[in-house]
Amino acid sequence: MLRKLSGDPECRNGTCPTLWGTEDAKDYVVQGYVVTDPARLAQLNLPEGETAVVVPATVLEEYFRAQR
Repeated sequence: MLRKLSGDPECRNGTCPTLWGTEDAKDYVVQGYVVTDPARLAQLNLPEGETAVVVPATVLEEYFRAQR
């Protein structure tokens, strides 16, 4: 079971970039916009089975601010 830790405060439809925590609190799942720009993907050199997503800074900032 995932638990929502932080979301995009500008979200209006409920399906926006979000930071999730796993039930054992050992991992995070990041929901964001898939990187499709070939130049950016080439820089990342992702292995099979991995993808990259863009997450607004506000999502992570909100999470870390809440942890203080």
